[in-house]
Amino acid sequence: MRYVIIGAGAVGATIGASLHEAGRDVVLVARGEHLRVLREDGLTFATPSSTRVLPIPAAGGPDDLVLRPDDVLVLATKSQDTAGALAAWAPATVDGGTAGERLTVVCAQNGVDNERQVLRRFGHVVAVTVWLPATHLRPGVVVAPGDPAPGVLTLGRYPSGVDATVELIGTDLAAGGFVAPVRDDVMRWKYAKLLGNLGNAADALFGRDDDAASLVRRARQEGEAALEAAGIPWTSDEEQSAMRSAFGVGTVPGFERGGSSTWQSLARGTGSVEVDYLNGEIVLLGRTHGVPTPVNAALQARAAVAAAAGAAPGSGRAAELLAALAAQ
Repeated sequence: MRYVIIGAGAVGATIGASLHEAGRDVVLVARGEHLRVLREDGLTFATPSSTRVLPIPAAGGPDDLVLRPDDVLVLATKSQDTAGALAAWAPATVDGGTAGERLTVVCAQNGVDNERQVLRRFGHVVAVTVWLPATHLRPGVVVAPGDPAPGVLTLGRYPSGVDATVELIGTDLAAGGFVAPVRDDVMRWKYAKLLGNLGNAADALFGRDDDAASLVRRARQEGEAALEAAGIPWTSDEEQSAMRSAFGVGTVPGFERGGSSTWQSLARGTGSVEVDYLNGEIVLLGRTHGVPTPVNAALQARAAVAAAAGAAPGSGRAAELLAALAAQ
């Protein structure tokens, strides 16, 4: 199989680099200056063990590739970019048909809505729960401090089940050093990760002080209440801790570790963040099932405004948001 990594940022490039170093066939898909650097200089991939430059082939989109029937598309974009990626890749020609008809898509993304979007356009979808503390702030450079494994990638067929393709992808990811368990209930793991990601907006907006921690606790409480009202199960903290027991975060010499994926979006000035698919997912469930979610709604709104305004990470004050919530 060849792995086409759509969105070669922190998560995508780490997956691609690890597969490449394990001898798998990989193409990184990127855009702009990041694509130029990847093509001209290669990927600078920094881990606790070493920093190396990897000559992985890079493309700007489906028009740059001759897609093959054995290709696996690994979707690693932010959730707000999923629709655009699907519009570009689903109709691409593959062996007399289209990518949507013939290829598997692996959703290596935060949130729980991407798989539903992909299933509208592709017949075979694999969901991945991503625990991967990588940072991408400069074109051509990705820092992956996971140690000894680069991350934990729990995968299974969407909406449920396991098949031979999922097993093979899991084997390849394990060869790349990942903890890559295959589960027939993968969405239960993804909903647990969603609860963990509800603090991303607070991390990006305010940093990590006691007031921000209070917001994160309240956002998670709302999230759990919304999932319970919707009848959606998620894995326990004990299950998740056991899954991550062989995984830690090390130090990468010469590099500082960045914050959450939302923090990194603000730091790069991308103009958008994925909060609509994190906190916004809880707001949607709350409104559907009659559960109040004021903290998640406030974090969702404020993070979107900060991204559009080009605000720097940590430039807000959590105390101000707490006061505004108290006055409601």
